[in-house]
Amino acid sequence: MKQLIYDFPKHIEEAILIAKNSILKSPNAGIQNVIICGMGGSGIGAKIVSNWVHDEIKIPVFLVTDYGLPSFASSNSLVIGSSYSGNTEETISALEIAKCIGAHVVCICSGGKMAQFCKENNYDCILVPGGNPPRSTLAYSLVQLLHILNTFHLIGSSSIEQMEKSSVLLTDNLAEIQSLAQDLANHLFGKVGILYGETIYEGVLVRARQQFNENSKFLCWHHTIPEMNHNELVGWGGGDSRFAPVFFETSDIHPRNKKRFEITSKATEDKCGNVMTINAKGNSRIEQSLYLIHLVDWASFYLCEANNQDIIDIKIIDYLKGELSNF
Repeated sequence: MKQLIYDFPKHIEEAILIAKNSILKSPNAGIQNVIICGMGGSGIGAKIVSNWVHDEIKIPVFLVTDYGLPSFASSNSLVIGSSYSGNTEETISALEIAKCIGAHVVCICSGGKMAQFCKENNYDCILVPGGNPPRSTLAYSLVQLLHILNTFHLIGSSSIEQMEKSSVLLTDNLAEIQSLAQDLANHLFGKVGILYGETIYEGVLVRARQQFNENSKFLCWHHTIPEMNHNELVGWGGGDSRFAPVFFETSDIHPRNKKRFEITSKATEDKCGNVMTINAKGNSRIEQSLYLIHLVDWASFYLCEANNQDIIDIKIIDYLKGELSNF
Protein backbone atom coordinates (compact mmCIF):
# COMPACT_ATOMS: atom_id res chain seq x y z
CA MET A 1 0.00 0.00 0.00
CA LYS A 2 2.88 2.37 0.73
CA GLN A 3 4.15 1.87 -2.83
CA LEU A 4 0.65 2.34 -4.26
CA ILE A 5 0.28 5.63 -2.39
CA TYR A 6 3.70 6.72 -3.61
CA ASP A 7 2.71 5.85 -7.20
CA PHE A 8 -0.49 7.96 -7.18
CA PRO A 9 0.99 10.69 -9.44
CA LYS A 10 2.18 7.96 -11.80
CA HIS A 11 -1.32 6.45 -11.81
CA ILE A 12 -2.68 9.80 -13.01
CA GLU A 13 -0.29 9.74 -15.97
CA GLU A 14 -1.15 6.12 -16.80
CA ALA A 15 -4.87 6.88 -16.57
CA ILE A 16 -4.52 9.77 -19.01
CA LEU A 17 -2.87 7.44 -21.53
CA ILE A 18 -5.72 4.96 -21.14
CA ALA A 19 -8.24 7.75 -21.69
CA LYS A 20 -6.47 8.96 -24.84
CA ASN A 21 -6.74 5.45 -26.28
CA SER A 22 -10.42 5.01 -25.35
CA ILE A 23 -12.84 5.76 -28.19
CA LEU A 24 -16.48 5.89 -27.14
CA LYS A 25 -19.60 5.45 -29.26
CA SER A 26 -21.96 8.41 -29.58
CA PRO A 27 -25.36 8.05 -27.87
CA ASN A 28 -28.46 7.48 -30.00
CA ALA A 29 -30.41 10.14 -28.08
CA GLY A 30 -29.53 13.47 -26.54
CA ILE A 31 -28.13 13.24 -23.02
CA GLN A 32 -30.37 14.99 -20.49
CA ASN A 33 -28.76 13.75 -17.27
CA VAL A 34 -25.75 11.79 -16.04
CA ILE A 35 -26.10 8.94 -13.53
CA ILE A 36 -22.88 7.51 -12.09
CA CYS A 37 -23.16 4.18 -10.25
CA GLY A 38 -20.42 2.97 -7.91
CA MET A 39 -19.65 1.89 -4.38
CA GLY A 40 -16.81 2.52 -1.94
CA GLY A 41 -13.38 3.04 -3.48
CA SER A 42 -14.90 2.72 -6.95
CA GLY A 43 -17.75 5.16 -6.31
CA ILE A 44 -15.92 7.97 -4.54
CA GLY A 45 -14.49 9.19 -7.85
CA ALA A 46 -18.04 10.07 -8.91
CA LYS A 47 -18.56 12.26 -5.86
CA ILE A 48 -15.28 14.07 -6.38
CA VAL A 49 -15.84 14.59 -10.12
CA SER A 50 -19.39 15.85 -9.55
CA ASN A 51 -17.89 18.52 -7.26
CA TRP A 52 -15.30 19.43 -9.89
CA VAL A 53 -17.80 19.88 -12.75
CA HIS A 54 -20.48 21.55 -10.65
CA ASP A 55 -19.84 25.00 -12.10
CA GLU A 56 -19.47 23.82 -15.71
CA ILE A 57 -21.85 21.01 -16.61
CA LYS A 58 -25.30 22.12 -17.78
CA ILE A 59 -27.27 18.98 -16.97
CA PRO A 60 -27.86 17.20 -13.64
CA VAL A 61 -25.33 14.69 -12.34
CA PHE A 62 -26.79 12.06 -9.99
CA LEU A 63 -24.82 9.54 -7.94
CA VAL A 64 -26.13 6.04 -7.23
CA THR A 65 -24.74 4.07 -4.28
CA ASP A 66 -27.39 1.37 -4.18
CA TYR A 67 -29.12 -1.28 -6.31
CA GLY A 68 -31.47 0.89 -8.37
CA LEU A 69 -31.75 3.98 -10.53
CA PRO A 70 -33.77 7.15 -9.88
CA SER A 71 -37.24 7.30 -11.48
CA PHE A 72 -36.15 10.01 -13.93
CA ALA A 73 -33.63 7.66 -15.60
CA SER A 74 -34.51 7.12 -19.26
CA SER A 75 -33.13 6.54 -22.74
CA ASN A 76 -31.82 10.11 -22.49
CA SER A 77 -29.63 9.22 -19.50
CA LEU A 78 -25.90 8.61 -19.64
CA VAL A 79 -25.35 5.84 -17.08
CA ILE A 80 -21.74 5.26 -16.05
CA GLY A 81 -20.92 2.15 -14.08
CA SER A 82 -17.73 2.23 -12.02
CA SER A 83 -16.57 -0.97 -10.33
CA TYR A 84 -12.87 -1.68 -10.01
CA SER A 85 -13.35 -5.43 -9.67
CA GLY A 86 -16.24 -5.42 -12.12
CA ASN A 87 -18.24 -7.54 -9.69
CA THR A 88 -19.91 -5.03 -7.35
CA GLU A 89 -23.45 -6.40 -6.98
CA GLU A 90 -25.17 -3.05 -6.35
CA THR A 91 -23.62 -1.50 -9.46
CA ILE A 92 -24.35 -4.53 -11.67
CA SER A 93 -28.00 -4.39 -10.52
CA ALA A 94 -28.26 -0.70 -11.46
CA LEU A 95 -26.74 -1.39 -14.88
CA GLU A 96 -29.31 -4.11 -15.57
CA ILE A 97 -32.01 -1.48 -15.04
CA ALA A 98 -30.14 0.94 -17.31
CA LYS A 99 -30.18 -1.70 -20.02
CA CYS A 100 -33.94 -2.20 -19.64
CA ILE A 101 -34.73 1.48 -20.06
CA GLY A 102 -32.40 1.93 -23.03
CA ALA A 103 -29.96 4.33 -21.37
CA HIS A 104 -26.56 4.99 -22.93
CA VAL A 105 -24.16 2.92 -20.81
CA VAL A 106 -20.40 3.28 -20.38
CA CYS A 107 -18.42 1.30 -17.79
CA ILE A 108 -15.07 1.57 -16.01
CA CYS A 109 -13.60 -1.61 -14.51
CA SER A 110 -10.67 -4.02 -14.55
CA GLY A 111 -12.76 -6.95 -15.80
CA GLY A 112 -15.24 -9.24 -14.05
CA LYS A 113 -18.99 -9.42 -14.61
CA MET A 114 -19.16 -5.79 -15.71
CA ALA A 115 -16.75 -6.31 -18.58
CA GLN A 116 -18.74 -9.36 -19.68
CA PHE A 117 -22.00 -7.40 -19.38
CA CYS A 118 -20.61 -4.70 -21.67
CA LYS A 119 -19.34 -7.25 -24.19
CA GLU A 120 -22.72 -9.00 -24.35
CA ASN A 121 -24.62 -5.74 -24.81
CA ASN A 122 -22.14 -3.86 -27.02
CA TYR A 123 -21.51 -1.18 -24.40
CA ASP A 124 -18.26 0.74 -24.17
CA CYS A 125 -16.03 -0.50 -21.35
CA ILE A 126 -12.83 1.26 -20.32
CA LEU A 127 -10.47 -1.29 -18.78
CA VAL A 128 -8.02 -0.19 -16.09
CA PRO A 129 -5.15 -2.19 -14.50
CA GLY A 130 -6.44 -4.74 -11.98
CA GLY A 131 -5.12 -6.59 -8.96
CA ASN A 132 -4.95 -3.84 -6.34
CA PRO A 133 -7.27 -2.63 -3.54
CA PRO A 134 -9.95 -0.40 -5.15
CA ARG A 135 -9.13 2.45 -2.77
CA SER A 136 -5.62 2.62 -4.21
CA THR A 137 -6.80 3.12 -7.81
CA LEU A 138 -8.70 6.40 -7.50
CA ALA A 139 -6.69 8.14 -10.22
CA TYR A 140 -7.97 5.75 -12.87
CA SER A 141 -11.65 6.36 -12.17
CA LEU A 142 -11.21 10.13 -11.82
CA VAL A 143 -9.53 10.48 -15.21
CA GLN A 144 -11.92 8.12 -17.01
CA LEU A 145 -14.98 9.90 -15.64
CA LEU A 146 -13.62 13.24 -16.83
CA HIS A 147 -12.75 11.67 -20.18
CA ILE A 148 -16.29 10.32 -20.64
CA LEU A 149 -17.90 13.66 -19.81
CA ASN A 150 -15.51 15.48 -22.13
CA THR A 151 -16.04 12.99 -24.97
CA PHE A 152 -19.79 13.67 -24.89
CA HIS A 153 -19.13 17.44 -24.81
CA LEU A 154 -20.60 17.86 -21.33
CA ILE A 155 -17.41 19.49 -20.03
CA GLY A 156 -14.33 21.01 -21.67
CA SER A 157 -10.88 19.48 -22.01
CA SER A 158 -9.18 21.62 -19.36
CA SER A 159 -9.91 19.09 -16.62
CA ILE A 160 -7.51 16.53 -18.13
CA GLU A 161 -4.85 19.24 -18.41
CA GLN A 162 -5.36 20.03 -14.73
CA MET A 163 -4.95 16.34 -13.89
CA GLU A 164 -1.59 16.38 -15.70
CA LYS A 165 -0.50 19.45 -13.75
CA SER A 166 -1.61 17.75 -10.53
CA SER A 167 0.74 14.85 -11.14
CA VAL A 168 3.64 17.29 -11.34
CA LEU A 169 2.42 19.19 -8.26
CA LEU A 170 2.28 16.04 -6.13
CA THR A 171 5.67 14.81 -7.28
CA ASP A 172 7.36 18.16 -6.70
CA ASN A 173 5.85 18.56 -3.21
CA LEU A 174 6.19 14.97 -1.97
CA ALA A 175 8.48 15.74 1.00
CA GLU A 176 6.19 18.50 2.25
CA ILE A 177 3.09 16.34 1.78
CA GLN A 178 4.63 13.46 3.74
CA SER A 179 5.69 15.79 6.56
CA LEU A 180 2.22 17.32 6.86
CA ALA A 181 0.69 13.85 6.65
CA GLN A 182 2.78 12.70 9.61
CA ASP A 183 1.60 15.76 11.56
CA LEU A 184 -1.99 14.93 10.67
CA ALA A 185 -1.59 11.31 11.79
CA ASN A 186 -0.11 12.49 15.10
CA HIS A 187 -3.01 14.92 15.54
CA LEU A 188 -5.58 12.14 15.04
CA PHE A 189 -3.84 9.34 16.96
CA GLY A 190 -5.86 8.21 19.97
CA LYS A 191 -8.66 10.68 19.20
CA VAL A 192 -11.95 10.80 17.30
CA GLY A 193 -11.29 12.57 14.01
CA ILE A 194 -13.70 15.17 12.65
CA LEU A 195 -13.03 16.42 9.14
CA TYR A 196 -14.37 19.79 7.96
CA GLY A 197 -14.23 21.48 4.58
CA GLU A 198 -16.25 23.60 2.19
CA THR A 199 -19.29 21.99 0.52
CA ILE A 200 -17.74 21.97 -2.94
CA TYR A 201 -14.94 19.77 -1.56
CA GLU A 202 -17.21 17.25 0.15
CA GLY A 203 -15.99 14.47 -2.14
CA VAL A 204 -12.49 15.01 -0.78
CA LEU A 205 -13.82 14.78 2.78
CA VAL A 206 -15.68 11.54 2.05
CA ARG A 207 -12.53 10.10 0.48
CA ALA A 208 -10.53 11.13 3.55
CA ARG A 209 -13.00 9.46 5.89
CA GLN A 210 -12.97 6.29 3.79
CA GLN A 211 -9.18 6.14 3.76
CA PHE A 212 -8.94 6.50 7.53
CA ASN A 213 -11.66 3.83 7.89
CA GLU A 214 -10.06 1.27 5.57
CA ASN A 215 -6.35 1.98 5.81
CA SER A 216 -6.06 3.03 9.45
CA LYS A 217 -8.98 1.05 10.97
CA PHE A 218 -10.01 4.42 12.43
CA LEU A 219 -13.51 5.78 12.93
CA CYS A 220 -14.16 9.43 12.16
CA TRP A 221 -16.80 11.62 10.59
CA HIS A 222 -17.02 14.62 8.29
CA HIS A 223 -19.26 17.63 7.74
CA THR A 224 -19.27 20.63 5.45
CA ILE A 225 -19.29 24.36 5.98
CA PRO A 226 -21.63 26.24 5.89
CA GLU A 227 -24.14 23.41 6.57
CA MET A 228 -22.50 22.32 9.84
CA ASN A 229 -22.89 25.89 11.16
CA HIS A 230 -26.64 25.24 11.21
CA ASN A 231 -26.57 22.07 13.32
CA GLU A 232 -23.32 20.32 14.28
CA LEU A 233 -21.76 23.51 15.64
CA VAL A 234 -24.32 23.43 18.45
CA GLY A 235 -23.28 19.84 19.19
CA TRP A 236 -19.85 21.14 20.12
CA GLY A 237 -21.45 22.26 23.35
CA GLY A 238 -20.70 18.68 24.40
CA GLY A 239 -17.24 18.62 22.83
CA ASP A 240 -14.08 17.80 24.77
CA SER A 241 -10.48 16.63 24.35
CA ARG A 242 -11.55 13.29 22.86
CA PHE A 243 -12.06 14.98 19.51
CA ALA A 244 -9.50 16.06 16.91
CA PRO A 245 -10.99 18.48 14.34
CA VAL A 246 -9.23 18.98 11.01
CA PHE A 247 -10.08 21.92 8.73
CA PHE A 248 -9.24 21.54 5.04
CA GLU A 249 -8.90 25.00 3.48
CA THR A 250 -8.48 25.97 -0.16
CA SER A 251 -7.63 29.21 -1.93
CA ASP A 252 -10.97 29.32 -3.77
CA ILE A 253 -13.04 29.40 -0.58
CA HIS A 254 -16.07 31.70 -0.54
CA PRO A 255 -15.26 34.83 1.51
CA ARG A 256 -18.21 34.25 3.83
CA ASN A 257 -17.13 30.65 4.38
CA LYS A 258 -13.58 31.85 5.10
CA LYS A 259 -14.98 33.80 8.05
CA ARG A 260 -17.11 30.82 9.06
CA PHE A 261 -13.97 28.65 9.13
CA GLU A 262 -12.26 31.11 11.47
CA ILE A 263 -15.20 31.29 13.88
CA THR A 264 -15.86 27.54 13.80
CA SER A 265 -12.21 26.66 14.32
CA LYS A 266 -12.02 28.90 17.39
CA ALA A 267 -15.26 27.49 18.82
CA THR A 268 -14.09 23.88 18.48
CA GLU A 269 -10.61 24.67 19.77
CA ASP A 270 -12.14 26.11 22.93
CA LYS A 271 -13.70 22.70 23.56
CA CYS A 272 -11.03 20.21 22.49
CA GLY A 273 -7.87 22.24 23.03
CA ASN A 274 -6.30 21.55 19.65
CA VAL A 275 -7.39 21.82 16.03
CA MET A 276 -5.43 21.39 12.81
CA THR A 277 -5.80 23.37 9.60
CA ILE A 278 -4.40 22.06 6.33
CA ASN A 279 -4.07 24.48 3.44
CA ALA A 280 -4.20 22.95 -0.03
CA LYS A 281 -1.72 23.78 -2.75
CA GLY A 282 -2.58 24.17 -6.43
CA ASN A 283 -4.00 26.60 -8.96
CA SER A 284 -7.31 24.85 -9.62
CA ARG A 285 -10.00 22.94 -7.76
CA ILE A 286 -8.67 19.70 -9.24
CA GLU A 287 -5.07 20.38 -8.19
CA GLN A 288 -6.07 21.39 -4.66
CA SER A 289 -8.34 18.36 -4.32
CA LEU A 290 -5.63 15.94 -5.38
CA TYR A 291 -3.09 17.61 -3.09
CA LEU A 292 -5.42 17.00 -0.12
CA ILE A 293 -6.27 13.49 -1.28
CA HIS A 294 -2.62 12.51 -1.59
CA LEU A 295 -1.79 14.05 1.78
CA VAL A 296 -4.60 12.13 3.50
CA ASP A 297 -3.54 8.89 1.81
CA TRP A 298 -0.11 9.28 3.38
CA ALA A 299 -1.64 10.27 6.74
CA SER A 300 -3.83 7.15 6.69
CA PHE A 301 -0.69 5.06 6.16
CA TYR A 302 1.14 6.70 9.07
CA LEU A 303 -1.92 6.42 11.33
CA CYS A 304 -2.22 2.74 10.45
CA GLU A 305 1.36 2.22 11.58
CA ALA A 306 0.68 4.11 14.82
CA ASN A 307 -2.42 1.97 15.41
CA ASN A 308 -0.38 -1.20 14.69
CA GLN A 309 -2.94 -2.38 12.13
CA ASP A 310 -2.79 -4.29 8.84
CA ILE A 311 -3.44 -1.66 6.17
CA ILE A 312 -4.64 -4.22 3.59
CA ASP A 313 -7.02 -6.11 5.89
CA ILE A 314 -10.74 -5.90 4.99
CA LYS A 315 -11.80 -9.23 6.51
CA ILE A 316 -15.08 -7.79 7.78
CA ILE A 317 -16.10 -6.75 4.24
CA ASP A 318 -15.11 -10.18 2.90
CA TYR A 319 -17.21 -11.76 5.65
CA LEU A 320 -20.17 -9.55 4.73
CA LYS A 321 -19.92 -10.51 1.05
CA GLY A 322 -19.69 -14.18 2.01
CA GLU A 323 -22.83 -13.98 4.13
CA LEU A 324 -24.69 -12.13 1.38
CA SER A 325 -23.71 -14.79 -1.16
CA ASN A 326 -25.67 -17.30 0.92
CA PHE A 327 -28.76 -15.10 1.11
